[in-house]
Amino acid sequence: MSPGEPTSPTVPAPPVPLHRRWRAYRLLLAILFAVLALDQASKAWIVTHLPLGTYGQPAGAIPVIRGFFYLVHVGNTGAAWSMLTGRSVLLALLAAGTLIAIFIWRHALGLQDRMAQICFGLLCGGIIGNLTDRLLYHHVVDFLDFHFGGYAYPTFNIADSGICCGVVLYLIHSLRQPEGG
Repeated sequence: MSPGEPTSPTVPAPPVPLHRRWRAYRLLLAILFAVLALDQASKAWIVTHLPLGTYGQPAGAIPVIRGFFYLVHVGNTGAAWSMLTGRSVLLALLAAGTLIAIFIWRHALGLQDRMAQICFGLLCGGIIGNLTDRLLYHHVVDFLDFHFGGYAYPTFNIADSGICCGVVLYLIHSLRQPEGG
């Protein structure tokens, strides 16, 4: 093209159909829904079979491995290790904000990458699971209770496990990535 010729306008590419955009995140969505389904199904069983406040064998906790692992039913209005106890509305807003932020920055987070999809599927499934509890029960249903000798690890649930595993795996994944890629 010579300097005096008019340039032709570039035609933008047509938008990618919605079903193809969703398909790009199918691994993330599959893991998200699997964590959410396992979490909510297990909590529904606990809510149906153990009254709230069931902690310890005298209260009716179910021993899975006596002296080590019990199924209990406690409500947590806080976050991990009961931090921010009583701030369920604030924590629900933070959860919703986190999900929105992940959606907005999905490209910057590298969610096209398979490992990132696994990490964020675990993380988002866990966030939605606990957010669902806050909306339904005004607390998170915790039921997995482990004891190590005289130490009782803080009671947790499947959503908590998804969140922790997702974060740890993403940190490891991020540290293993070469700079700039």
